[in-house]
Amino acid sequence: MNIKDLLQDDALRTLEDQIIMSFEGLWSKDHDYTDERSLIEVRKTIINHRVLQYQDLLLPDIIAFNDTMSEALREMFDKAHAVYEANKGFGEDVEVEACCYLSNDYPALHPVQGENRQDLWNALQDSGWNLLYEGGVAFPLQLRGNDDPDSNDFDEFIGMNCPPPNWNEGLDQELTKDLHLIQAFHNLFDHTDFTITDFIYCREFYYEIKVELRNEAQQNH
Repeated sequence: MNIKDLLQDDALRTLEDQIIMSFEGLWSKDHDYTDERSLIEVRKTIINHRVLQYQDLLLPDIIAFNDTMSEALREMFDKAHAVYEANKGFGEDVEVEACCYLSNDYPALHPVQGENRQDLWNALQDSGWNLLYEGGVAFPLQLRGNDDPDSNDFDEFIGMNCPPPNWNEGLDQELTKDLHLIQAFHNLFDHTDFTITDFIYCREFYYEIKVELRNEAQQNH
């Protein structure tokens, strides 16, 4: 069995087409998303049920994704602290918030490609649909001039400060016991409405850093 076959059949294609049509139809009107959000929840249930029976096939991409995301978060973490240090002399009310996101481009490594896949990716990344993705792949990093260890220690920020350092809930515990999956992996897998095969093929990320100074906000990309 290969992963591509698990992600393609008439029923799943119909569901994904409905997601795309519903999402595009919401662009021009005010909507609470409640009914349409259930479509991506159902899709996640179907796909994860299928592919998690073949976790050994997913393992190389799980590892590569986790490593690449860790590097992206490290870059964001260091940049956010540099921005904070550059601005903290203006007063104690300086705040920096940093969020990391999957690339806006549909993953080139995904086994299923096609002309409408970018449209599907746009829907999945919309925070109106995928509520818990609004802050990105992990909880936002917030720097406020305090001694919060989450903001000053990178291992604490990515959840690698407690034994065993492996956020593999919901996966085969024996197969993944040595992967050192970070908390952001768990957030995407367990809390957002991405399927595991939506995100493990991503290798590009971007981050946003917001600086708030005396009630004036400046956003850096």
